[in-house]
Amino acid sequence: MIKEFTPKDLAFMVDHTQLAAYAMPAAFDKLCNEAKDYGFRMVAINSVQVEYCKKLLAGTNVHVGAAIAFPLGQMTVKAKLAETEDAINNGADEIDYVLNIPKLIAGDTKFIADEMDAIVKMCREANVISKVIFENCYLTKDQIALAAKIAKDVRPDFIKTSTGFGTGGATVEDVKLMKTTVGSDVKVKAAGGVRTKEAFVAMIEAGAERIGTSAGVKIIDSLEGKNVSIDVGF
Repeated sequence: MIKEFTPKDLAFMVDHTQLAAYAMPAAFDKLCNEAKDYGFRMVAINSVQVEYCKKLLAGTNVHVGAAIAFPLGQMTVKAKLAETEDAINNGADEIDYVLNIPKLIAGDTKFIADEMDAIVKMCREANVISKVIFENCYLTKDQIALAAKIAKDVRPDFIKTSTGFGTGGATVEDVKLMKTTVGSDVKVKAAGGVRTKEAFVAMIEAGAERIGTSAGVKIIDSLEGKNVSIDVGF
């Protein structure tokens, strides 16, 4: 289906990202100001910056999104829940958590489902959007599909390709696989390496409804105020 997007429509699909370990307060001032100016959907930050960014974005429609167990996913479920709860208490509107990659690779579907269910339930009860990060660069196509099938049952709001800190980021092939598996039950977020207008559009065509990128300003500016017709994959 061909759909016409205005630059404003596309900006509203951007999770504007600042997850660097060395980012100082000025970087978050810049991040939040850009998010407000461009009308991005969310700022994606580590959980320690949630309270600060929430204050900067007060009175706007920009969400504050906390990265949980980031970027490795190597925390107990109890620890992930504690970080999720803390982020929500500090004002997070969205939670992006990294699943337990070795458990998925080992085929421990019960662990993955139980972890996902616990975090999604906490988010749902708090009226907070939930996203599950797969980190596809470490997974086979069968493992990506397996995680997506679990998500189809548990129903997080989104499944997400990557942290941007692994050995690879979002690919069109992976986004298509994830979207085909979950259908309309769960949305897909593409993140990691999406830095150009062409890549941004390709991810939407593949089925992504949210794009995580630190290049949102550059991408939206490159549209030069013009609408874009996209053969959407959702």
